[in-house]
Amino acid sequence: MKKTLIWAACAAALVAASPALAQTGKTAAAASGFKAPRNAFGQPDFDGTWSNATLTQTARPALYGDRAVHTDQEVKLLEQGAVEYSTAGNANSTAGATGSSDNVGAYDRGWVDGGTHVMRVGGQARTSLLTTPDGQPPVRKGEKPRAKLPNAGSVEAGLQAVKQANSSDKIAAQGDVSIGRIRNGAFDNPEARSLGERCLVSFGRNGGPPMFPNGWYNNNYQIVQSKDAVAIDIEMVHDTRVVPLNTRHRTDGVRPWFGDSIGWYEGDTLVVETINLPERQNYQGSWKDLKVTERFKRVAKDRVLYQITVED
Repeated sequence: MKKTLIWAACAAALVAASPALAQTGKTAAAASGFKAPRNAFGQPDFDGTWSNATLTQTARPALYGDRAVHTDQEVKLLEQGAVEYSTAGNANSTAGATGSSDNVGAYDRGWVDGGTHVMRVGGQARTSLLTTPDGQPPVRKGEKPRAKLPNAGSVEAGLQAVKQANSSDKIAAQGDVSIGRIRNGAFDNPEARSLGERCLVSFGRNGGPPMFPNGWYNNNYQIVQSKDAVAIDIEMVHDTRVVPLNTRHRTDGVRPWFGDSIGWYEGDTLVVETINLPERQNYQGSWKDLKVTERFKRVAKDRVLYQITVED
């Protein structure tokens, strides 16, 4: 099976502290004739703080059919909806607050920052991060062809569904499910819980590879380069991927949490190849022979094109 996933960190702002997402979300195509800056080692310069937070989903929602690009009206509705949702969540939450014995819902808007802009590549607002013709993961060898998804309606209907999914009734129902899981013994020992829940590695595939936005929070990254390595510090759980340059993969059979990564430069592009991921860091069930190739290319002052090829 071979999958190709491409998205641009068009909402990634290279700033001194936290990324200013709104600053770059409306940026159109990368600057024409942009020349990637070089660092002191003569390498393309990626040093800085970036974010991949976006409204764009990994797989294409059925309502877009085979369209890879949003209409201007769809983008307006989605981004305005995200701003309205954010504004409502930032409002005073004390009025009509529930009692201490009720479900308080935990994480409110103050903790959440999943992005307020649609992902863009070359100025095009994409309907999915996946770049397959239908925007879905490729069918595995031996599997039956996937039935075409039914059209789910309009963007307006989708936004309404999101609002309903975040209603108090839905939150309460999720709480009941958690109680059921406790009763079923899912908390008998720490090994029964996920690595992310135990804060051993980032969850939602923020750390990767491949590195995906989680749609919730902590989608920021800091890249630091040296002559012989690149370090990618991941805000979620504060993991750091260290990628040695111009070397070979290890041969001792050890499978680090983020796999065995090596990197090299091809012109303005940083290429990172990762193998030997552990089973508990599998990607859609693949791990033993999984190979992930990431390509980072600076396409504007405040934008990096991040391309991924996943092979198994």
